[in-house]
Amino acid sequence: MQKEELILILGGARAGKSTFALRLANERSKKVCFIATAEALDQEMQSRIDVHKAERPSSWLTIEEPRELDSALREAAFCDVVIVDCLTLLVSNWMMAEPEPTAMNASLARVFDAFYSMTSSRRQTVILVSNEVGLGIVPDNEQGRLFRDTLGRVNQVAAAAADRVYLLVAGLPMQLKPGRDL
Repeated sequence: MQKEELILILGGARAGKSTFALRLANERSKKVCFIATAEALDQEMQSRIDVHKAERPSSWLTIEEPRELDSALREAAFCDVVIVDCLTLLVSNWMMAEPEPTAMNASLARVFDAFYSMTSSRRQTVILVSNEVGLGIVPDNEQGRLFRDTLGRVNQVAAAAADRVYLLVAGLPMQLKPGRDL
């Protein structure tokens, strides 16, 4: 089976990534699964989650899975379109679950290897949303630098696997891939 398409949407905080992902999914199908990686660890985060839920059509299936992206994709096998929102929180969740960097990187590699293997053999459009955190200052602490570096590597792997990559700035999508070869 050929895969339909793997799309990566990158951008800064409040750049319009999720809104753009919802629009792309709506244009493709009514049979959409939304894999939510956020965990409501406090009231403010619960409020953010509630707002995001309200933005999605009620007919969409939501799968809440903070770390095991490959397992969530298995659950979404019957959908035409799968949105993963977002890789940023998924990496953060793994950092909290596996504080030792080598173990955390091994867990991420296992999950993403299985995930990308599944996406390459399915007839689904999979839309990944992630923050681009490498454009700012170097974090002043080890944990911050580990997060930035890990997410940067995750985004690079996602971009390499993706058929299309967009960068959102101020709500405006710029298509980076496929693009003009330099």
